[in-house]
Amino acid sequence: MSVKLNHKITGEGFPLILLHGVFGSLENLGGIARKLQGEWQIHALDQRNHGSSPHTDTMDYPSMAADVVAYMDEQGIDKACLLGHSMGGKVAMQVALQAPERVEKLIVADISPVAYKSGHDAILEGLKQMDLTDVRSRGDADKLMAEFVEMAATRQFLLMNLERIPKQEQVEGGPVYRWRLNLKAIEACYANLASAPEAGAPYTGPVLFLKGADSAYIQEKHRDEIRRLFPHAQLSIIEGTGHWLHAEKTDTFVALCRRFLEGRDTD
Repeated sequence: MSVKLNHKITGEGFPLILLHGVFGSLENLGGIARKLQGEWQIHALDQRNHGSSPHTDTMDYPSMAADVVAYMDEQGIDKACLLGHSMGGKVAMQVALQAPERVEKLIVADISPVAYKSGHDAILEGLKQMDLTDVRSRGDADKLMAEFVEMAATRQFLLMNLERIPKQEQVEGGPVYRWRLNLKAIEACYANLASAPEAGAPYTGPVLFLKGADSAYIQEKHRDEIRRLFPHAQLSIIEGTGHWLHAEKTDTFVALCRRFLEGRDTD
């Protein structure tokens, strides 16, 4: 059963749907949205169990793809371009494989259509174990998180999921902050998120894979599977970037997306 997704619509033109990664929200691709909204109508979505979208126990790529298609139906969108990063890239691929007639073009940022080993166990366990009772500021939360997340940039990304509990919902002596994420469901379903998209027939439309040069998420050994599922796929590598390529070199990322969406060469 599909979930009604929280969303933000900006700009005018052909619809471009943005899909964030795990632990993210629609704000994560906000820089991309702002740079492209002059030419496309941007639909930034919070995926299930993330941001302000509903929590649900089920979390797998067919279900998450169904959420996107249901959103398109709700908005009266017959066909859209999709751009997804990491987990969002897998959701975007699943939409293209599941409902190819709804996808005009596909951009996949730093992820392959393959299964991965879990890389977020420490973060999931740390977030679960964080006691928010005495947290009275984001600074307090950052200090607690520093015990299991070394990089400040990663902590700032994760702390975007911390929200202040409305005063009328607060309990005396209880926490004033809570997680927007459904940590329980993400942990329970993490094997699904690490898995490959489910494929039947290949998607034969135009596809651009964007790889961070210093990231290991797209590897040479994935090439055959990419070609099998997406026979018209192109690959562009952004030098000097890792998995967060869209944040590290936003202008280069946007320029490649723009050229691809406009039908120009991305080499």
